[in-house]
Amino acid sequence: MLEEALEHLVKGIVDHDGDVVVRRKDNRRGELLEVRVHPDDLGRVIGRSGRTASALRTVVSALAGGKSVRVDIVDTDRVR
Repeated sequence: MLEEALEHLVKGIVDHDGDVVVRRKDNRRGELLEVRVHPDDLGRVIGRSGRTASALRTVVSALAGGKSVRVDIVDTDRVR
């Protein structure tokens, strides 16, 4: 449910909504949601001084209902 909500929010922000991918990973510290977007939209999702990313994290945390959830916006130009 959280993945779909985050994907919906991010698709409303970006220009290339077909390139939005949200992946869920479970680790020791809780749930991790990785957001990948088109490189041209990365600045839109992060926002000025990280305000948009912070707002997305706040909304997802509120939807999580007390569970530990992290949101990571992945730079697609980086090689993993």
